[in-house]
Order: sequence, then structure tokens, then C-alpha cells
Amino acid sequence: MTRPRLPFLRAATRLAAFAAATAGVLLASTAPANAAAPTGRYVALGDSYTSGPLIPTQTDLNCLRSNRNYPSLVAASAGSSSFADVSCSGATTEDILLGGSGALGISLPPQLSAVTSNTALVTVQIGGNDIGFSGIITDCAEASLSSPLGSPCKNKFTAGGTDQLQARIAATAPKVTAVLQAIRQAAPGARVVVLGYPAILPDSGYGCWPVVPIAYQDVPYLRGVQKSLNAMLASTASANNASYADVYTPSIGRDTCKSSGTRWVEGLVPQNAAAPFHPNARGEQGMATALLAKLNS
Repeated sequence: MTRPRLPFLRAATRLAAFAAATAGVLLASTAPANAAAPTGRYVALGDSYTSGPLIPTQTDLNCLRSNRNYPSLVAASAGSSSFADVSCSGATTEDILLGGSGALGISLPPQLSAVTSNTALVTVQIGGNDIGFSGIITDCAEASLSSPLGSPCKNKFTAGGTDQLQARIAATAPKVTAVLQAIRQAAPGARVVVLGYPAILPDSGYGCWPVVPIAYQDVPYLRGVQKSLNAMLASTASANNASYADVYTPSIGRDTCKSSGTRWVEGLVPQNAAAPFHPNARGEQGMATALLAKLNS
């Protein structure tokens, strides 16, 4: 199924325009040390948090995939006998199961097709785009200009008494289940590990507007949304005979509000090579370390 990344591209364009409009008010990686035992064939599935958009060196411009993303680091550290990284920026659960297209509009087969019967390890990081990650960030950043001390984003997504984002998370759970069940069918003997998402906003407090343009009262709300998404991924993994790698806990204190030399995730205007509101090379290495720790546990 070919499905162009128009929502992803529109959101990226809006973020770039927003960064330019607010510029006036916005003031080397190695493989992780804790190597795992050889994994056999390793297949990495996922979205842009897996692929590493704009982190040098980009090896696939259609999927904005870096050779310094966490799957590449883990494969090198674990000595995988073969390695297939089919993660792609903008990917959803549908892209894993049915295929789609990348940032350049080039058609892609289902990511699942890389999972063969002899695959020993499959990692999956998915769900952010199913709930509309790029659009949420863009909408909330733009809304913060009108009410930087308030909660315009929360007000929008909870209007009418229903939290739309929590509903989206609940609706994504069966889609992640379908992905995990399809992986198990394709590779019955594989170890399957689901990764959550690292901290985008501080784990406490009200953020750092305007450097990261999320209104003060929206920060706790969006933090709760991310934690709910991670909790759903953890529970869905457990219910489907998969492991869960927590990358949120080790990322606490390394969010977008921290210094350029500390943060794992960049803000609206990246100071390290990465896409806005996406992991930088340090974040990818941090996720690799967390994944290797899970593989060794």
C-alpha cells in the first residue's frame, strides 16, 4: 500500500516555519560498552525515533535513516550475524504491516517483510505517529504563543470532557498488538523487544518556554500523555510475549530543556544534528545502552 507522508511533511514544514518566526525569542558517538551476546539475525522496525533523522550519516534519505541510530549501535555491539534496519521516519503500525512510502514519496514494502523465520531478535518502536506526534507538537507549540502561562493545548484536546490523546493511545493498543502478533507469526523463535520513547519534556516542573515553546500548564499534561503512551506499549508488550525496554527512565534529566551537551532529544531549534523534537546521536546511544541492558537481563 503506497501512502505518501503528507501529514509528516506538512508538520515538518509548519515546525520549520514556526522556528523561523520565533527565532528572535529563542535565545562523537561510539558503540555502547555493555555489549550483548551475539544475537544472530537482528531486524529493527520503527519510526523516526528509531531511524534517526538528520543525524550524520544519513544512509537512506527516503526514510531519513542514520548509521548512528540505536539499531546500528546495538547490531555492532552485539555482533549480529546479519542486520536489517527498516525503520522509517513517519512510520505507523500500518507501515509495519502493509507498507507505505517515505519522505521522498518512494514506495516501501511492509517493514514486517524483513522479519524472516531465522530472525533471532526484533526490536519495535512504534505508536508515536499513530497518535499524531508531529501534529500534536506543532499544534501545542503554536498555541503556546497565545497563552504561554496557560494550558491551550490541554484545553483543545480535552474539550467536551473527553481526552482525545488518551483515546488515541487506547485506539493504538490493538494496532501494536497486531504488529507483535504478526512478528511472532513470521519469526516464532525470535526475541521481540518493544521500546518506549525517551523524555521530550522535563519529568517535573513546567518546562522552559520560549526555548521549548510549550505553554507552562501544558507541560505536565503532555508529560502525562507520553507516560501513558509508554505504559500502553509496556503492557501491550507483556500481553504479547514480548519484552519492554524502558528508555524514558534513563533519559530523565536529558530532555529538550537541558543544555546542548546533555540533552538526548532536541527542541524546536536543534543545537545538535537531529530533527526538531527528535533524539540526537547522544539520545540514540542512550537508547542503545538501555536496549543492550535489556538484552543482557
